[in-house]
Amino acid sequence: MTTELSLLVLVLPLAFVHAGLWGIVVLNLMYLWRQSPSATDPPPSLSVCIPARNEADNLRRLLPTLADQEYPDLEVLVWDDGSEDDTWAVLSAAESPRLTPLRGDDPPPGWVGKVHALHQCTRRASGECYLFLDADAELRRPDALRRLVARHRGSQTQVSSGFPRLQGAALLLVSLVPHALLTSLPWPLVPRTQLPALSALNGQCWLVDRDVYHRHEPHAQVKDAVLEDVAIGRYLKQQGHPPTLLDVQDLVAVHMYDGLAEAWRGFRKNAYLLLGGTPGRFAVMYGGFLLSWLVAPLLSIWFLVSLYGLKLVTDRSSGMPLLVTILAPLSYLLGLILQFDSAVHHWSDEVRWKGRSVPSSARDEA
Repeated sequence: MTTELSLLVLVLPLAFVHAGLWGIVVLNLMYLWRQSPSATDPPPSLSVCIPARNEADNLRRLLPTLADQEYPDLEVLVWDDGSEDDTWAVLSAAESPRLTPLRGDDPPPGWVGKVHALHQCTRRASGECYLFLDADAELRRPDALRRLVARHRGSQTQVSSGFPRLQGAALLLVSLVPHALLTSLPWPLVPRTQLPALSALNGQCWLVDRDVYHRHEPHAQVKDAVLEDVAIGRYLKQQGHPPTLLDVQDLVAVHMYDGLAEAWRGFRKNAYLLLGGTPGRFAVMYGGFLLSWLVAPLLSIWFLVSLYGLKLVTDRSSGMPLLVTILAPLSYLLGLILQFDSAVHHWSDEVRWKGRSVPSSARDEA
């Protein structure tokens, strides 16, 4: 086989991969732009459920934005998951009649901390609709919850997942989150297919109607899942409730990390699981990323242009600074190193987050 033929055998599949990525991005952006108008009916009572482990600083930012909400029937439940910082003191000092601080120690055997915390919140919640919100989130306007629930009620299903504005530090890594959200899953196909794997949620911000939640109890069903949002999205689709993705960047911001070291540890927890969670699946998916992100640009300048273009589109769609886009090759390289580092730490069972060990294998959702 000649060198030219060998290159052609490699280049053609990579060209199809890049074409597929562009197709998914275009589909998703059209899907987000063409969403149904917000519902205008009176808003339902709302329970906001927030897990908090060592989140004192984040809660100091989030709680005032919740207290300022112009929402007629709202309760906020925050579960302090055995925090070792001032989380409970911050909750206790908050002066809001809508806030219900809850407190627990380590989760029971077989439960992941965040999943258990949210499950406990739902045991006390009384709203007609539940909003699950991470503690590092922030509401960007006083009518954010009213608009968020209106968009949820105007969506195609009774389960909605938010696409928030991501802020904070380590944006070279963080920018890969909206990049993955827009290039990996064709959201218009989620309600049109039966395949459970073609579904997910963004655990930072998602909504579900109370009756749907308690009919299926998703947190109890995936109690040992580190990627509980992916597992819940697939589980609820199996039950006939495929999620809808909502662009809520004007309503919700998430301050993911304060620095590169913290971001690296946070993404290390999830990266291996997102790439399959087993050595075989990881090898296949990591090989695909390695070929698409590293090898392809070395074979042709057009692949480099394609990667820059994908990053430009996803960065602009998610409000990332222009410098982050300019440094796109560094983001891709850091992503590859991080994925491999995550695999090594999972294989050696050395992944820890907020003082707790992280299970080293993913749930089989296939």
